[in-house]
Amino acid sequence: MTVADTRGRILVVDDDRDLCALLSLQLQRLGFTVTWRTTAAEALEVIASTEVDAVVTDLNMAGMNGLELCERIVSNRPDLPVTVLTAFGTLETAVAAIRVGVYDFIAKPPDIEALAHTLDRAVQQAGLHEELRRLPGTTPPRRVGDLIGNSPAMQRVYDLLGRVADAEASVLVTGESGTGKELVARALHRHGKRTSGPFVAVNCAAVPEALLESELFGHTRGAFTDARTARPGLFTQANGGTLFLDEIGDLPLPLQPKLLRALQERRVRPVGSDVEVACDVRLVASTNRDLEAAVREHRFREDLYFRINVIPIAMPALRDRSNDVLLLAQHFLDRCRSESGTAVVGLSAAAARRLLAYSWPGNVRELQNCIERAAVLARYEHLTVDDLPERIGSYRPSSALIGSDAPPGLMPLAEVERRHILRVLDMVRGNKTLAALALGLDRKTLRRKLARTRPLRIAGT
Repeated sequence: MTVADTRGRILVVDDDRDLCALLSLQLQRLGFTVTWRTTAAEALEVIASTEVDAVVTDLNMAGMNGLELCERIVSNRPDLPVTVLTAFGTLETAVAAIRVGVYDFIAKPPDIEALAHTLDRAVQQAGLHEELRRLPGTTPPRRVGDLIGNSPAMQRVYDLLGRVADAEASVLVTGESGTGKELVARALHRHGKRTSGPFVAVNCAAVPEALLESELFGHTRGAFTDARTARPGLFTQANGGTLFLDEIGDLPLPLQPKLLRALQERRVRPVGSDVEVACDVRLVASTNRDLEAAVREHRFREDLYFRINVIPIAMPALRDRSNDVLLLAQHFLDRCRSESGTAVVGLSAAAARRLLAYSWPGNVRELQNCIERAAVLARYEHLTVDDLPERIGSYRPSSALIGSDAPPGLMPLAEVERRHILRVLDMVRGNKTLAALALGLDRKTLRRKLARTRPLRIAGT
């Protein structure tokens, strides 16, 4: 049986050889890989030379007893959980067990199913400890600019960024709110040939419609009330660099042909002027809206859509890159420690499990907010479940089997459908027409199903 096939690698320690053999046989029948020894000294030798996920030890043994063994293990391998078996449980013994770091305390002879359940939890905790241990050290997160992540979804983003950074073509970055679309724009600027030029950003949804034209193209003195001096627009300010238009889907329809002309002619006309001004910018735009639907509904010009969508980059939602959740959490903790002087150095295994289970409707922005809040409120060196916001600490998925690696046959049908739709969209680079054809759906049905794949936003996130 390979490591991947086993429920966990267990070391049983008891000076009763018959009990060791019996427990070993019972646990092996349940899918564990078991090694057993009859003294604590022999057990420590096994732990030093062999990969072990959890230890089960008797309390009363000749020589070094179970609590002393646990204390030795915890001092050298704090990531290795130890379960103690005893036929003589007392309050004093339980207190002593807690003090030395015992993972669990089970009456002897143990109910084998209960023991197996405890060992499943112990093995899972050991795996989380190992993953957490590796975060800051042996497996550093890959970074491109301020983008962080090792997941396959992010690797595809990095690959595309590397291929288009030096291009002059316009880029449209799509994705849900909070996925890091502006970080993509900044990475393109930083790693492209315009890096010595300015990076200028504006949120089209945040500027009043009456002022947006002046903000983009500039104005002359007296062009409108309160225009006491001439002012260059963002196109002029970004000359020789990158102009980032965030939430371009909110650009007012009357302004869209003027933007299209500016991009095509590389010239802008300030409000109130008869003279055009040359500008040389690379445009990067972003949106969390379905611009293809907006084009069909005549809320966004088709010619402008094709002009800005020369190179599409789709940012994955955090729920589709769950491998990165703990990497990002540790990154935000490290930043809190360096910038604010917080004493928190990492995550407890229980807190890590809650972060991995949560669906993150607010994506990376919500995770950052969560970690910064928890770091301020934390009472210990490692974040606990109590430090997390209530919505995350008490979160329960609709099925315990809905994890990133859960077998499709054990998921609710709606979850299987959701993942398949998202996988097809990823394969066709977000093209909903091709996705609908591949899925055998009309576009209206696909839009309706896509609307159901997005979790409801939680107030305050």
